[in-house]
Amino acid sequence: MPSTKRRLFGLDRSGPLPRETRKGAPLHPWTIPNLVGYARLAALPVFCLLAFSSHDGRTAVSSLLYLAITLGDYVDGFLARATGQYSRMGALLDPVVDRLAVLAGAAVCWHFELLPRWALAILAAREVITLVLSQMALRRGLDIEVNWIGRIGVFLVFGGIFWTLVLDWEILEVAFVAGVAISVAATIVYARAHLGPHPAPSARPPARS
Repeated sequence: MPSTKRRLFGLDRSGPLPRETRKGAPLHPWTIPNLVGYARLAALPVFCLLAFSSHDGRTAVSSLLYLAITLGDYVDGFLARATGQYSRMGALLDPVVDRLAVLAGAAVCWHFELLPRWALAILAAREVITLVLSQMALRRGLDIEVNWIGRIGVFLVFGGIFWTLVLDWEILEVAFVAGVAISVAATIVYARAHLGPHPAPSARPPARS
C-alpha cells in the first residue's frame, strides 16, 4: 500500500503532528471531523440511558450505538486526513470523548457485572489519571500523542466492552483484562517520556588553553 494510503488509513503515523492541531493554533470547531466528535459525545448519554434501562445491559440498540461511538474515533481521524480539516478542537476533543466512552461502557459493565469489577476499577482509575496527565501536558505546552502501545490497549478495551455487551464469552474477559494491562503500561510509558523530570544538561570539561 503506498505511503499516502497508509497515512490516510492511519497505518503510517510518522512525522510531526499537523500544525493546525498544536498548541496556540485556532480551535476551528466547525469542521466535518469535529461534527463526528460532537455526535459521539451526544450519543454517550443516550447509550447510558438505553443500557441502564435494560434488564441485563445487553440490547441491540445500545450495543450498536456503543459500536458507533467507538468506531467514530477512527472515522473522524480518517475524515481529518482525507479532507485536511485538522483542528486544535479535534485534538483536544477526541481524547476526552474516548475517555468518556470507556468510562460509560465500564459503568454499564460494572452495574450488570458483565466484566471483572477489579479490572473495571483499574480501568476507570487509569482513564481518570490519563485525563489528569493530559491536562498537565497541555499546561506544560506538550502535545498529546498516543503511542502504539496505547492504541493496542484501547482496541482491546473497546472491543472487550462492546462484545461483552453482545455475548457472554469468557475469552472476552481475557482480552479485556489484557487491554487494561496494556493501557496501564501505555500510560506509564507516556508519563515517563513526557512528564518526568528533564535531565540536567551535562557539564562539559573546561577547554584547554
